[in-house]
Amino acid sequence: MTAFSNQDKQQLVSKGIAAEKVLKQIETFKEGIPFVKLEKAAVVDEGILKFSADEEKKFIESFDAEKNKKSLLKFVPASGAASRMFKAFFNFLEKYNPEEEALDAYISRTGDKDIKKFSEELIHLPFYEIIQLRIKGKYTSEGEELFLFVKEMLSEQGLNYGFYPKGLLPFHNYGDYAATPFEEHLKEAALYASAEGEANLHFTISEQHGEMFNKEFDAIKERVSAATNASFNVSYSFQKAETDTVAVTMDNKLFREASGAILFRPGGHGALIENLNEQDADIIFIKNIDNVVPSRNIEEVANSKKVLAGLLIELQNKAFKYAQVLEDKSSLNFDTMMEIKSFLENHLNARFSAIFESYTIDEQIEILIDKINRPIRICGMVKNEGEPGGGPFWIKGVKGNASLQIIESAQIDASNGSQMNILKNSTHFNPVDLVCGVKNFKGEKFNLINFVDVKQGFITEKTKDGKELKALELPGLWNGAMAFWNTIFVEVPLVTFNPVKTVNDLFKKSHQVS
Repeated sequence: MTAFSNQDKQQLVSKGIAAEKVLKQIETFKEGIPFVKLEKAAVVDEGILKFSADEEKKFIESFDAEKNKKSLLKFVPASGAASRMFKAFFNFLEKYNPEEEALDAYISRTGDKDIKKFSEELIHLPFYEIIQLRIKGKYTSEGEELFLFVKEMLSEQGLNYGFYPKGLLPFHNYGDYAATPFEEHLKEAALYASAEGEANLHFTISEQHGEMFNKEFDAIKERVSAATNASFNVSYSFQKAETDTVAVTMDNKLFREASGAILFRPGGHGALIENLNEQDADIIFIKNIDNVVPSRNIEEVANSKKVLAGLLIELQNKAFKYAQVLEDKSSLNFDTMMEIKSFLENHLNARFSAIFESYTIDEQIEILIDKINRPIRICGMVKNEGEPGGGPFWIKGVKGNASLQIIESAQIDASNGSQMNILKNSTHFNPVDLVCGVKNFKGEKFNLINFVDVKQGFITEKTKDGKELKALELPGLWNGAMAFWNTIFVEVPLVTFNPVKTVNDLFKKSHQVS
């Protein structure tokens, strides 16, 4: 049994974490987190919907007709630091000396493909001219030019992009200005997440970057409002300290820092279900901060979001009607119950026990009520062309029922041949493109914490001060944190997926303005 010292208890109180929660996390480390059991890959017509152009047009028109009656919100996880984008370039500054070695020789010696590509396509960066002006006349060789360019890009004395939040880096060069992902999200929101000319956005950010986001909004809001004929309400929140998780030693004892304090680590993006749960809107669009397009593609992206939102409204209207019938029971009969069950199975992808019909009528009604009174998520899926990302699968739950889930490869047993074959059959992946309905038929917001599958977290191995440890990551926001939602997958165009994981991704045609 883990005993907490007075120092431990004070630390837990300061973080707002109950001792019982820590004990449960230790038990999770001891028990391990089981791999998910894939039943089959979700593909078009078997878990993934694919609409015709006429069907898409109908959903777009439906959403446009209804949106002014709804409260809309765009929710953007934006706490990612740009330092990950520049990992190879920090390494370059450390390893390369332009006074001792030519650039070609360095690339040949190290096989550094990132630096090779960067050096060849440098001119296409949205901040190329800014840096060139700063280093002009300070170099005498190609290697020295590149070294100074990277140093100016990353160093604290230069542009300091390595410290920036990813959302505030220049991504798209429009000539007279360069737009950040933050700005591009505002432009997008004006097209599909606005009603009566007003768009609401919520960004989850790191506390250290709050002032930077405020300054950027003040600098761009007039320009974006003029371009979009919309006004913007922007709010922020931080990942909560109470969602941090403990680390343990390799034999499942609390890992302690040199000071004796318990080591806590951020719980991953799954912690943001707490932030999402605090938002109050009829329809919530979720999209990652680095997944944006330049203006030439923005309308196609917006129309894709409207298709998903139009489908959500159609499904909600039916689900709300049936939920009302189940509650008042006055018009409820066997045929209506079977109609509701069919709707749940065929449109909301709910699955029922094989012995459902052996239950009493009252028991069946309770099951129907439970299954229909859930938040709904419409998830865009793009065809898999080799990009990493969670995939759509039917998985078997602990009670044997199948459900549609977004599953990461780390959740799958790589030593199980049949499971890996199912993984190979996957045709699509999730670009973090969700439209969510988080209210019930009475307009009351669901408590989203009640729909998390705590068994879909991750245990990873890390090091701290040279010592090995085990870390716990919470169920991902669009993975286990939404496991018990009603889930619908829809194929969306590849243009909707343009993440920037490294700075070299900015060279892709999809991020070039012209």
